[in-house]
Amino acid sequence: MDGLAKRILLEVSYEGTDLHGFAFQESVRTVEGELNKALSGLEGREVSVIGASRTDTGVHALKNVAVFDSLMNIRDEKYAYAVNSRLPDDIRIRRSYTVAGDFHPRHCGCEKTYVYTVLNDRIEVPIRKRYTYFVPVSLDEEAMQRAGQVLVGEHDFKSFCSVHTQAQSTVRCVTSVEVFRRDSELGIRVKGRGFLYNMVRIIAGTLIEVGKGAISEEDVRRILESRDRTKAGPTVPARGLCLVDIKYDVFPGFAGTGSSVPH
Repeated sequence: MDGLAKRILLEVSYEGTDLHGFAFQESVRTVEGELNKALSGLEGREVSVIGASRTDTGVHALKNVAVFDSLMNIRDEKYAYAVNSRLPDDIRIRRSYTVAGDFHPRHCGCEKTYVYTVLNDRIEVPIRKRYTYFVPVSLDEEAMQRAGQVLVGEHDFKSFCSVHTQAQSTVRCVTSVEVFRRDSELGIRVKGRGFLYNMVRIIAGTLIEVGKGAISEEDVRRILESRDRTKAGPTVPARGLCLVDIKYDVFPGFAGTGSSVPH
């Protein structure tokens, strides 16, 4: 990094319906592409961000993370306002602050939290269509909760990732799985140290099958041990998935409203 630059971390929120995921792609709208364009205009030079989680097309985020190196001399918290004035309505920077110059959002240890939301009612609600997966049959959330505990810990999640994954290892650590209900909406909260391609959506699809009574807790255990993608449930639609939080080991207790984190 240039000696005059400072590394700025952006907490990014977006509504993913009309975005082709986070990672930059030619000729289509992506979160990374829109951030690069806004920051380049702000800094008056070409700027490229480094993102923490490269979410898929249609996936939402309450808090994703991106960093870039700035040459501007403005207060850290002002970056959020300056960048937001140049971004489309479906992307917003919620906070901005300085981090260490060598901080890399994909190479530092962190825990990510995803929530998959199911609308579990007799009739679909149109205003929730962009953010939920509609399941009209009754779901047993207690059975889903028990089955989810089978997945907690460090395991080979080959059964729960896309066959198109390019990861060298399919071993990942899931730190918790929680199934909860709020009226007609059922949430599947999955926390982990890292996820494979489509992993959370396949976990959600498998637990929904448990909720329907199609498979059991023991079936989920056998699916995990089989390392066979064809044994697990479907990859449910992206619209129900939201990345809600990322917590980094390097500043685990940081939750204030100040402009910088320890570095």
